[in-house]
Amino acid sequence: MEKPRSPILAVDGVILEEGKILLEKRSYYPFIGYWVIPGGHVEYGETVEEAVKREMKEELGISVRIKKLIGVYSDPKRDPRYHVVSMVFLLERTKGEICLNDESLEFQFFPLDQLPENIGFDHRKIINDSKREG
Repeated sequence: MEKPRSPILAVDGVILEEGKILLEKRSYYPFIGYWVIPGGHVEYGETVEEAVKREMKEELGISVRIKKLIGVYSDPKRDPRYHVVSMVFLLERTKGEICLNDESLEFQFFPLDQLPENIGFDHRKIINDSKREG
C-alpha cells in the first residue's frame, strides 16, 4: 500500500497593538531577511490552538489569548519547500515581553499602512485580511 501524502499543518499568529502588526525578520530559509508573521508547524497530537500559543511562547517569549480565527491559507505554492496549510489566528498578548530567539533576526511593530516591501510567504495577503479583523 502506498503511503499517503498530506500537506503540513501550520499556524500563524497576528498580533495587532495600537494599529500596528508585529512581524519578525526570518533568519532561516526560506525568505531569510524577509518580514513574516510569527508561527510554525503543528506538532503531532497538538491542537492548532495549543500550537499557536506554544509558537508564540517559543518565538516571542509571550503568552497570548486567541481572539478569533482569521482564516485558513492553503495554496500549495505558499511555501517553496512543500505544501503547507496554515490556520491564522488573531491574538492578544496577555503577558511577557517580546524577546528574540534563533529563528528571528529582529521583531518590529509596523503600522498597517506602512508595511515593509520584503514580506515572505503569502503573509501580505494575510495582513490585508487581518486589517478587516483588527
